[in-house]
Amino acid sequence: MDLLCVLSLFHHQRCRRKSAPHYQSVFPPPHSSDFAIGFAILSIFCFAYGILPSIAAFWLPILLLLALFTALGVGLWLSALNALYRDVRYVIPFLVQFWMFASPVAYPSSIVPARWRWLYGLNPMAGVIDGFRWAITGRGEPPGLVLLVSTVAVLLVVLGGLFFFNRMETSIADRV
Repeated sequence: MDLLCVLSLFHHQRCRRKSAPHYQSVFPPPHSSDFAIGFAILSIFCFAYGILPSIAAFWLPILLLLALFTALGVGLWLSALNALYRDVRYVIPFLVQFWMFASPVAYPSSIVPARWRWLYGLNPMAGVIDGFRWAITGRGEPPGLVLLVSTVAVLLVVLGGLFFFNRMETSIADRV
């Protein structure tokens, strides 16, 4: 799910139901089709280039759940902040772009020195992206410590987002 879609989902619910103090968190199904189409194209290219799935491919559902929970947690934080402070929505594209460069999307995390990898794992998507790369190609080492630290970071982001969103719920309803 796209982070901006989570934010806009909460924004539209706020505009649509001004008298209700409870906001529902819903995963819109159309955005999951983007991932399915991209994964199907990736599967075709992997098969065409002779990259067959290995035992590591069994990690894909777990890694997908970690990515979804990361989007949910960050979306909860940002949607509550957006309802409280209207200018947050203008900062989000900058934050998403910065987060992309801070994650191992265009570079491998192996260029990070070994002594700093645990700190690098505090980025919730660092372990997930490395895990996807390892699970799909089956090459390299499993992202052990980075994935473990990223999993803890994902749990903290989701639990903190739920706590913050529920705590700010009454303030959001009063400001709308």
